[in-house]
Amino acid sequence: MAFLADALSRIKPSATIAVSQKARELKAAGRDIIGLGAGEPDMDTPDNIKKAAVDAMMRGETKYPPVSGIPQLREAIAAKFKRENGLDYKPSQTIVGTGGKQILFNGLMATLNTGDEVVIPTPYWVSYPEMVALCGGTPVFAETTLATNFKLSPEALEKAITPKTKWFIFNSPSNPSGAAYSRDELKALTDVLLRHPHVWVMTDDMYEHLVYGDFAYYTPAQVEPKLYDRTLTINGVSKAYSMTGWRIGYAAGPEALIKAMDMIQGQQTSGACTIAQWAAVEALNGTQDFIPERRKIFEGRRDLIVGMLNQAKGIQCPTPEGAFYVYPSCAGTIGKKAPSGKVIETDEDFVSELLQAEGVAVVHGSAFGLGPNFRISYATSTEALEEAGRRIQRFCNTLV
Repeated sequence: MAFLADALSRIKPSATIAVSQKARELKAAGRDIIGLGAGEPDMDTPDNIKKAAVDAMMRGETKYPPVSGIPQLREAIAAKFKRENGLDYKPSQTIVGTGGKQILFNGLMATLNTGDEVVIPTPYWVSYPEMVALCGGTPVFAETTLATNFKLSPEALEKAITPKTKWFIFNSPSNPSGAAYSRDELKALTDVLLRHPHVWVMTDDMYEHLVYGDFAYYTPAQVEPKLYDRTLTINGVSKAYSMTGWRIGYAAGPEALIKAMDMIQGQQTSGACTIAQWAAVEALNGTQDFIPERRKIFEGRRDLIVGMLNQAKGIQCPTPEGAFYVYPSCAGTIGKKAPSGKVIETDEDFVSELLQAEGVAVVHGSAFGLGPNFRISYATSTEALEEAGRRIQRFCNTLV
């Protein structure tokens, strides 16, 4: 009899974590590696937020918190949704978890039965389909294309929905493509969802504050208030506030769903780190002045790497509206021979040969459900990005 659970056969390890680990190992072995795999801002957590954590420790805020979050943070979350998204939630409709990943997982665990389907646009963040599978559901993929800048069409969403669909997972700006949906684009999708009242919306807004130019951000329940009662709006402090290691995610939604998620979390981890929660209170309630400054830095990096990639032979890269990723196509390199002598047959071959030849670590697109592409995170220094761009161009020039 096998010792490990059958559920493990339904999932794969995280490709993004694997690439970061491979880059670390090669660096430790003495290779000159530029790691562009991790979705983590290179800026530090702002000082006012760190001070709030220190102050909380000094006050003795080091005991077990309530499972759903300390009252002060739940109030700050409700205030944030009202202030920034025009959404009215009571604190009792909010929940805090150990990162957005736990919130997503608990929402699925609380609702999915065997045979339930979850519609996920491709390319997708690597954890979505794995979470669905672990929770007993079936991921159903709705495809996007390079021609539409990886945005889901209403027709593709309509086609993916069946009587078994329970959730539609929506991520804007997107990891991995950086695609963000305008109000009109979002309204076209919510119009489809209105025709299917059995489908709930799980919206991952983690990159909300990382949008560029004059792009205006909207979340589904804001665009279509009729979806309010069947939407779980998820966010967190990881990206905009450079708090990835603090592990605080949060959500708001119908109270019955929040209570079910609270029950699961109560038997799973209980409340998230108290000190990190107090830091998150300051993140949401304190000054937001640094966000536009950092956004401008990311926007410059985006423009830099998109320009360099589009000068590389065989690479085509659209300009995304948000997040800190680009998702170039490497279709023009398929069938060519790398310096090692290997013929590049897939995007996984491309990123493997790029790492071996030039020491640039990126993630292959097939891990996100759509290839031949690869994902670059530009949440790193301008100098590293410039050098990575030169190395990618050089590598592409060697392909024959």
